[in-house]
Amino acid sequence: MSDTEAAPAPANTTRNTPTMTPDFDKLAVTAKELRRDVLTMLHASASGHPGGSLGMTDVFTTLYFGGHMNVDPKNPAWEDRDRFVLSNGHICPILYAILAKLEFFPHSELITLRKLGSNLQGHPDTHFTKGVDACTGSLGNGVSVGLGMALGARIAKKDYRVYVGSSDGESQEGQVWEMASAAAHYKVDNLTVLIDRNGIQIDGFTKDVMDQGDLAAKYAAFGWHVQEVDGHDMKAVHAALEKAKTVRGQPQMICCHTLLGKGVSYMENVPKWHGVAPSDDELKQALSELAD
Repeated sequence: MSDTEAAPAPANTTRNTPTMTPDFDKLAVTAKELRRDVLTMLHASASGHPGGSLGMTDVFTTLYFGGHMNVDPKNPAWEDRDRFVLSNGHICPILYAILAKLEFFPHSELITLRKLGSNLQGHPDTHFTKGVDACTGSLGNGVSVGLGMALGARIAKKDYRVYVGSSDGESQEGQVWEMASAAAHYKVDNLTVLIDRNGIQIDGFTKDVMDQGDLAAKYAAFGWHVQEVDGHDMKAVHAALEKAKTVRGQPQMICCHTLLGKGVSYMENVPKWHGVAPSDDELKQALSELAD
């Protein structure tokens, strides 16, 4: 069967209904494993972005392994799948680690991150990587792509949901707010944006570069349903995702308060680690801290 042919839907096809409570202990183990994968592939590439990748690991682990994303690795182009757009595409190492764990492609490919000819480029690309729903990286664009997908579902009378990963740094882009205005105007309630609120971007702390104030209040003022959670509390993230599914007539924003570089002591909340790969010794220490 080709990627473009219809395939039977996975078992969990019901939308907007409560998800079975996941095993949070198992999710924590998975998150730790994914963090190790992120660090290993970044070390091998000698470039990339560990900070946000590690910071959003718990959120994305809950999304993909907590029963919320309805996808089929055996048929990545399945028409009725849920979509995920990583608008801040530079944190793609965590997305790649998740897709490998789900067996969209072999785990062995992770070590090829950012290599010439690799399927795993420095920003997500649908042309190369199975499981990636949108080409992203130019900040501000991915959120609009996600809105377009959500509107497309309405036109096609499909009930899939669209999730978008974004960040506080990306929220400095004007296009984000054009999207926020349009999504609220059209009452796009199958769209959920997950914002990484770690307070850091490549040039330093966001409050020093371009202070955004209360992002949650801003989205609420635009007409969105807004929740704020500890992005490292997977029970809270799960509950917020569940709540988002029940919202009618409004797009949803979940503001995930995270710690850049979460899980690695020398990276946590240090702006340098927004976009620097670990050295041999740094990798050794990080993997030791993330050992089972």
